[in-house]
Amino acid sequence: MAKISKVIRKRIEDAGARYWANDNISEFISEDEKWELIDELQEKFEGVLDSLLIDRANDPNSHGTPRRLAKMYVNEIMSGRYDAAPAVTAFPNDNADTRYGGMITVRAEILSMCSHHHQPVKGVCYIGILPSTKVIGLSKYARIAQHCARRGTLQEELTQMIADEIANSTGTKDLAVYIQATHGCMENRGVCAHSSLTQTTELRGQFFNPSVKNEFLDYIKMQQQFAGNRT
Repeated sequence: MAKISKVIRKRIEDAGARYWANDNISEFISEDEKWELIDELQEKFEGVLDSLLIDRANDPNSHGTPRRLAKMYVNEIMSGRYDAAPAVTAFPNDNADTRYGGMITVRAEILSMCSHHHQPVKGVCYIGILPSTKVIGLSKYARIAQHCARRGTLQEELTQMIADEIANSTGTKDLAVYIQATHGCMENRGVCAHSSLTQTTELRGQFFNPSVKNEFLDYIKMQQQFAGNRT
């Protein structure tokens, strides 16, 4: 019987779809198949630990580690690949008497993974929009950002991906995404730069206007102060 990963891979390739580390492949894998994939991954991680010369049989700290790693990859740090995008309900924003035309700025904590070294990327995403004819619930901005982040990616790509998904959900062409994050590939290996911080932005539409851009940056500063005062 073919490995479940081969079955899913063939399904994706037959559809002409891409399956890079930052691609969502949820339409090609069922819930039951996710657990089959976890079983397959457990065997692979057992081989990794064996090749690292870790005595899984007698080391109590390594008991169950391959299973935990398999579940962590599929259900947690790369869940944005295997889980469907969150359901997002849009609400009308086109009534002349009640239409909101100001800026909306939302802060979302995100956890991602570097595609190059599979090290954690941990940070905060700030999303700003000038609403069009519809708006979405505030929690959905965070859910969209977190779903995009939970996969292997680069911060530059993640910033653009979140902007694309927000644009699709809200219909607006005027939006901005700013991410600041620490990278395990910078902190835990190589240069071991423990004070390193990476910042990326994606500006669209009216956010290239200096006054709109400055308003967004001012709100980011306020959000940072607010978050700092709560810790």
